[in-house]
Amino acid sequence: MLHALLAELMGTALMIIFGVGVHCSTVLKGTKYRGSGHIFAITTWGFGISIALFIFGNVCLNPAMVLAQCILGNLAWTSLVPYSLAEVLGGILGSVIVWVMYADHFKASTNEISPITIRNLFCTSPAVRNLPRNFFVEFFDTFIFIAGILAISTVKTPGVVPIGVGLLVWAIGMGLGGPTGFAMNLARDMGPRIAHALLPIANKADSDWQYGIIVPGIAPFVGAACAAWFMHGFFGIN
Repeated sequence: MLHALLAELMGTALMIIFGVGVHCSTVLKGTKYRGSGHIFAITTWGFGISIALFIFGNVCLNPAMVLAQCILGNLAWTSLVPYSLAEVLGGILGSVIVWVMYADHFKASTNEISPITIRNLFCTSPAVRNLPRNFFVEFFDTFIFIAGILAISTVKTPGVVPIGVGLLVWAIGMGLGGPTGFAMNLARDMGPRIAHALLPIANKADSDWQYGIIVPGIAPFVGAACAAWFMHGFFGIN
């Protein structure tokens, strides 16, 4: 169990280092890749998740996926809370590492970039705030995400799963990520959101816990549960 928890923590931290890192790289003042845009960022998220899966192997990196695996009987229900906590801690750790790496750029950006933009480097936010619709978007994004991973995982050829999951993230980000930023993962959003609240970042906004708890916090679990039930009932996937 300890080895599995450490793998979840380190794998999630690495995923966040790539993801939050690319947002800092494209937004903060003085970086080499400032202004590279969303295609650059979404592609890095996809590739970063692939690399984390190649390194750490059969990990979830996502409390929603842990829930799906519990529903399908692949993980014991007693794993749900410790795995999820390890992943959220990984999200915090990864965000702190990124902040250390970009500390000079955060300082240089204090009077140029809005506090809301600084928060959005760490965690997701809606393009248009409409909590019921935002909830549906994250629910549906996560449904496609978890269903897609379960389908990809039936392919036993080595290397297919990490690459396939990366492509899936890339496609969801491009096609479905515009309304909410496609969190699909409590650890991806809540871990960095907690880090944003704790880190000594100058001129930062509040961490918007209402949105963080309702949309990227709860909706991915609902989407993952529905995906697990659908993939098992329709395709017989466990």
